[in-house]
Order: sequence, then structure tokens, then C-alpha cells
Amino acid sequence: MGLFNKLKQALTKTREAISDKLAAVFKPGRKLDKSLLQELEDILLSADVGLETTDHLIAKLQEAGRKVGPDADADALLREQVVALLREAEATPPPQGAPHVVLVVGVNGTGKTTSVGKLGKYYANQGKSVMFAAADTFRAAAIEQLKIWGERSGIQVVAGLPNGDSAAVAVDALQAAANRNTDFLIVDTAGRLHNKANLMQELEKVSRVLKKRQEGAPHEVLLVLDATTGQNGLNQAREFTRTAGVTGLILTKIDGTAKGGVALAIAHTMKLPIRYVGYGESLDDFDPFDAEKFAESLLGERAEASAN
Repeated sequence: MGLFNKLKQALTKTREAISDKLAAVFKPGRKLDKSLLQELEDILLSADVGLETTDHLIAKLQEAGRKVGPDADADALLREQVVALLREAEATPPPQGAPHVVLVVGVNGTGKTTSVGKLGKYYANQGKSVMFAAADTFRAAAIEQLKIWGERSGIQVVAGLPNGDSAAVAVDALQAAANRNTDFLIVDTAGRLHNKANLMQELEKVSRVLKKRQEGAPHEVLLVLDATTGQNGLNQAREFTRTAGVTGLILTKIDGTAKGGVALAIAHTMKLPIRYVGYGESLDDFDPFDAEKFAESLLGERAEASAN
């Protein structure tokens, strides 16, 4: 199955929740008027696009309607605006440093360690050398899980003892990665609630010691967000960005929710790049974020096309 088809399948629940409604709103010949916009607003809110982002999209359509007139193709205009908004979340920073250090953070249950495994497999598939740092020392299960992912992908794992110093594990891994001229070091950290100050301070310590050992490290701080949490994910993103300097997001479990529209809210309100999307159980169920593919997978076919 191609990458686009996998993404389209992953977003089935969200698409099914809104595509039929969009087709009803965008019936051929219908005017771009207040009634249409009100129905569209309800649909976007039901997909967890969020009030602020929904208001932004509706305002853009109103503006286009004033310029083009009531006969404007509202369906095409919405798709243009969704793609434009999602493009704000596209970013692929070039690798920096040797190794390029990626710190992966998030709350418990988001699929963080699994995302580390998938990210490592993705880099390995690109022909890059990768090493994992099992700095989630609070959960012995997380260390074992990462070792399993490493074995499956041929990726070395540097681990310490359960309940050990996570910052020390990260430093040991950085030294090992540098000695082996590794392209990417991915550091798995313990899941933590974003409102627990002591745990967030520990995360800051990991970043601080990495920076002391290598200038510019960590080069990326990726926050794993569970799409099923919807708008609550925005609160997590704000707090982790404030304390951990998040540079991008991994959006997970998009196959398990009808609230995939939260990606629009993230792109619009946080201005943070969505670097990757994760879905499914396989290590290969993981792709770089693509605005156009995501928009098409989210919204489904154009209304007139599906009506024919």
C-alpha cells in the first residue's frame, strides 16, 4: 500500500465523520451564504478543529465570498485554505551536528516509545545510521520495549538501570554515538504530565547536559501528541514548548479518532511544525507530514465528485 493510501486509511474515522456532511453542504448550485457558513462551522467544530481555527477558516471563506461573490466554489475555497493552513506546519530542518540529536518528549500513554522506534526505523530506511538512548528510566518496560524496536531495526540501544539518572544515560549515548560517527541519536524520555513541575525540571536537565556535551544539542525536541485527546493536546503542546523548547510534533493514533481536525488547530494556534504522523502497530506505520496529502485524506473527495 502506498504512503498516501496508508494515510487516507488512517484518517478514515475523521473523514467519515465529516465528508458526507461536507457533501451535503457543498451541493452543486448552493450559494456561499450565511446559512452555508453556519453549517460548515458546525462540521469543523465536530471534527475538533477548534473554535479559534474554525473562526479563521470561516473568515477566510467570507473574505473570498466578498471578492468572488455568492457563486464562489466554497468547497474548493475551503480545501485551499486547509492546505494553506497545514503548510504552516510543514518543516523539515536539515540535520545538524554529528550526531543529530532528537529528544522525544510527551505525556504517558501517547505512544512515545513506539514513536521513537518508528522514527528510528524511518531514518534507517533512508540509509542513515541511528542509535537509541533509553532515557525513560522510570519504566523498565519502556527500556525493554525500545530494545525490542532496536533489535527489529538493527539499531543499537544505550540503556541504564531502571530508576537511574536519565540525563546520565543520554550523555553516555551521545558519547557512544559520537564515537561511532552515528547520523542520528534519538533520546526517549520518561512520559510525564505537563503540569508536574518537578518532572518537567528533570526534562530540562536532560536538555541542559546534552547541550554541555555538544553545542546545539538537542537539535530537535519532538513532542508526541495523541490525536484522540483532541483540544487537550494543545495545552500539552503549550506547556512542553514553554519548558522543553519543543521544535516539532509527532501526531499519533490518527487512525483511532474522528478528531483528526486537531492537526488544523495545532498548525494554526501553535505554529509548530507537525514533523511526522503515526498510526497502526507496524514500525512502518509512520510518515513525514505532508499538507496536501493530509488535507485530501482528511476532507475526502470533492462534493461534486462524490455525488457523481
